[in-house]
Amino acid sequence: MTTQLLWCEIVHTRTGVERDTVIEITDGVITGVRPDTPAPPPGAAVRRGLTLPGFANAHSHAFHRVLRGRTQAGSGTFWTWREMMYSAAAKLDPDTYLALARAVYAEMALAGITSVGEFHYLHHGPGGTPYDDPNAMGNALIEAARQAGIRITLLDTCYLTGGVGQKPAGTQLRFDDRDADGWAARASELKPAEHARIGAAVHSVRAVPADQIPVVAAWAAERGAPLHAHVSEQPAENHASLEAYGKTPVEVFDAADALDPRFIAVHATHLTDHDIARLGSTGAGVCLCPTTERDLADGIGPAGELSRAGVPLSLGTDSQAVIDMFEEARAVELDERLRTGSRGHFTTARLLVHGTVLGQAALGWEGIGRIEAGMAADLVTVGLDSVRLAGTVPRLASESAVFAATASDITHVMVAGRTIVEDGQHTLVENVAGELAASIGALVE
Repeated sequence: MTTQLLWCEIVHTRTGVERDTVIEITDGVITGVRPDTPAPPPGAAVRRGLTLPGFANAHSHAFHRVLRGRTQAGSGTFWTWREMMYSAAAKLDPDTYLALARAVYAEMALAGITSVGEFHYLHHGPGGTPYDDPNAMGNALIEAARQAGIRITLLDTCYLTGGVGQKPAGTQLRFDDRDADGWAARASELKPAEHARIGAAVHSVRAVPADQIPVVAAWAAERGAPLHAHVSEQPAENHASLEAYGKTPVEVFDAADALDPRFIAVHATHLTDHDIARLGSTGAGVCLCPTTERDLADGIGPAGELSRAGVPLSLGTDSQAVIDMFEEARAVELDERLRTGSRGHFTTARLLVHGTVLGQAALGWEGIGRIEAGMAADLVTVGLDSVRLAGTVPRLASESAVFAATASDITHVMVAGRTIVEDGQHTLVENVAGELAASIGALVE
């Protein structure tokens, strides 16, 4: 049994901000939280600034990190962006994906992310030929997370068509398991680990026929695993779904018995009132990815209506346009202000809940996301002495961080009691920027 002590200057808890707090950690679990301790006890590590629960990135495509900056020249649409994404995907193999994902997950760790949900559909070799290990790409992602020191929920994704009624072609062949039973047989061979959970995903109604979705939903239900899907990200997706099935994407998933508290609709930007009510009544969640949704001109989702309908919201970095959970969190409120013309829809505490405990739950991780006894010691400390945060009032430290901090303000990150970021440096990956540059450079001209 190993016990360690942290003395934290300011701590965000679900009851408010506490000062001069000792956090006791035993074997990676918080066993005590004692505020109003003016001086650090002997042997305690000192954390100046604001300490928060670790962030959960509930929706990630690690290989999209290659595209950062490269899709910003000129104009275009989601669909032209997608062609550039396919070009990046075409060049990856298990070794290059391990190197890239390790660096991307280390970048996430530096941004305070302690768990990632990897929405993984790049399964096979060129032309769709399976690797000798059919899960070589998924296993590379699991190993990358281990090396970067963070948790992963591998959301192994069923992807069968190139559009409603269209056969996959080109790079899409690397995603294709032929049918849902083939997907299930392959996904069943994936093995969880101490840092890794296995979940399921349906790419979208564009990529999985309605009659195949129940197979994926049943596979997840049998295992009590998370089930995620891109839902109503684009108006064109809704139009195709209505034309093919006479149903919105939410209604297609409902008919497949997929909607329940383990289901997460990713994006959910273009929902009907009935869609929102049905998500709320079934306990299903929504993962918002504001930095990607605005980068791709997808639109502003109905966060306020979803919240009022009782839909739990989580956050994701999706295309890695930027990896910054503060930016994702504040965008939920700020985008809602733009959409409605009024302020004050989500409190700071609620935005942090979206990025922490609800995100962890969306990925199947329970007992993570709050700073209190019995919870995993996933902790993030934000320095308050940068030009962005200098002058912060301690009682408003959480507000200052959520609405003004960036990922570069994070000084320390702990996952299950293990420090993986110390004084702004990753303790396991020596040169994160260098590894990102090398792994991306190997894939682009």
